[in-house]
Amino acid sequence: MTTFPKGFLWGGATAANQLEGGFDQAGKGLSVADAMPGGKQRMSVLASNDFNWEIDDKKFIYPNHRGIEHYERFEEDIKLFAEMGFKCYRFSIAWTRIFPRGDEKTPNEAGLAFYEKIIDTCLEYGIEPVITISHYEMPLVLAKEYGGWKNRQLIAFYENYASVVLNRFYKKVKYCMTFNEINSAFHFPALSQGMVKSSGAGDFKNIAQAWHNQFVASAKAVKIGHELNPELKIGCMIIYATTYSIDSDPVNQAATMVQNQEFNYYCADVQVRGQYPAYTERMLRNHGTSFDELDITPNDLDLLNTYPVDYVGFSYYMSSAVNVTTEQPDEIAGNLLGGVRNPFLKASEWGWQIDPEGLRIALNELYNRYQKPVFVVENGLGAKDEVVGSMIQDDYRINYLREHIEAMAEAIQDGVDLMGYTPWGCIDLVSASTGEMSKRYGFIYVDLDDDGNGTLDRTPKKSFYWYKKVIESNGDIL
Repeated sequence: MTTFPKGFLWGGATAANQLEGGFDQAGKGLSVADAMPGGKQRMSVLASNDFNWEIDDKKFIYPNHRGIEHYERFEEDIKLFAEMGFKCYRFSIAWTRIFPRGDEKTPNEAGLAFYEKIIDTCLEYGIEPVITISHYEMPLVLAKEYGGWKNRQLIAFYENYASVVLNRFYKKVKYCMTFNEINSAFHFPALSQGMVKSSGAGDFKNIAQAWHNQFVASAKAVKIGHELNPELKIGCMIIYATTYSIDSDPVNQAATMVQNQEFNYYCADVQVRGQYPAYTERMLRNHGTSFDELDITPNDLDLLNTYPVDYVGFSYYMSSAVNVTTEQPDEIAGNLLGGVRNPFLKASEWGWQIDPEGLRIALNELYNRYQKPVFVVENGLGAKDEVVGSMIQDDYRINYLREHIEAMAEAIQDGVDLMGYTPWGCIDLVSASTGEMSKRYGFIYVDLDDDGNGTLDRTPKKSFYWYKKVIESNGDIL
C-alpha cells in the first residue's frame, strides 16, 4: 500500500538570496542579505551592538552577492530538478528585484520578467512553483531608513509588493507563503524583521510590534490572493523544533509548555487561527512589554480574523530539550535556537540534533492543533561533502532523509493531511547562518568553496539518484 497520497508534492527548496547572485543586476537593489558577512562569525557580527547594516568590503566577504550564479544558470538548475522528477520547486522572489528600495510605487519590470522565466521553465517540466514572497531578504533601505518591520509603514510597502507579484503570477502559481520562518525573530530578528541591536532589536516590544505588522501584511496578501483566485493556497511558514522536557519534573514540563507557546506556536496561532492566543499577554509581560503598548487597531484584528492562511508550511531540522532545573545544563547549537543536549540523539557536524521521530511528532502536533494541511518545506542535513572519484557518496544525507521520510509516512498513517516535502538546499547554496558553501545540503554538488574558488560546475551526488527513485515510487522505495 502506498502511504503517500496521489499528487503529493515532492520537490526541493531554495531562497533567492542564497543562490541567485547577480546582486546588482538588472536594477536589483540591496537587501539585508547583501549586507550579511560570510563566515562562522556572521551571526555574532549581526548580533553586535554597533552593527548597522553597512557593507565593509575591506573587512568582510559577502558570498550572497555571487551565490551560485543561479541568476545566470537557472535553466540548467531547473533541468536537473526535472531530471530528479520534482513535482514542485519552492523558491523565493527577491523583493529588491521587484522594488529595489522597497518603498517605490512602480515595480522593476526586469525583475518580474526574470521570475516569469523561472516559473515558465518550471511549468515546462511539469514542476509546480511554490513561492515564498519574503525569505530573509527584505530591502536594505527598509531596514536602514525605516528601522525594519517595527515600522507600520512596511505593511503598505509589502502589500504593494505582494499585490504586484500575485497579480502577475496568480494564473501560473498555485502555492505561496508570505514570510519565511517568521518566528525566527524570537531569537534573531535581523533575518526576518530587518532589526539589529542598533535599530531596536534588544527591546521585545519592537519584535512583538514587528510581528504584528507582518501578521497584518500577511493577511492583506491572503486577501489579495483569494480575490484573484479563491483556489490559490497561501500559507504561513515557521521554524518548528519539537521540544521535550529533559525529564518528568513538573517545573521542566511547564517551562517546555512555555517554550512551545512562545517559539513554536505564537506566530502560527495568529496566522492560522486569525486571532491572538490566550497566553499572549503573559508572554509579552514575561519579556517586558504588554499588548496595550503595541500599535494595534480594530481593523488590524478584523483583517487577521477574516484572512487566515490556508496551510502551515514549516522547516524541521532538529528537536530541542528544556532543562531549567539544572544550574549549568549541557547546551547544544541549533537552527537559530539552541537547547539542552538530548542524550538519546546524535548531532550533525554543526551541532544540530538529529531526530526523525520528532518530525512525526511535529506533524501531529501542528495538524491536530490547526486542522489545516501541513507542508514540510525545509528539512535536510548540512554536511561537508568530500569529492572522491566521480561522484560524492553522501550516504549520510540519504540516511537522514530516508528516516525523515519514514517519519512523514507514519504521520500520514496517523491521519495528518501532509501536502508535500521540499528538502532544503536541493542544490548546494550559501548557508544562511554562516555564509559558508562548505555546509552543504544539496542533491547537486556545486564546485565552489568558502573563499569563492571553483568552477561552479553542477554534479549530481549519490543522493540525487536516490531521491529520484523516491519520487518515482511516490515514497515506496527508500
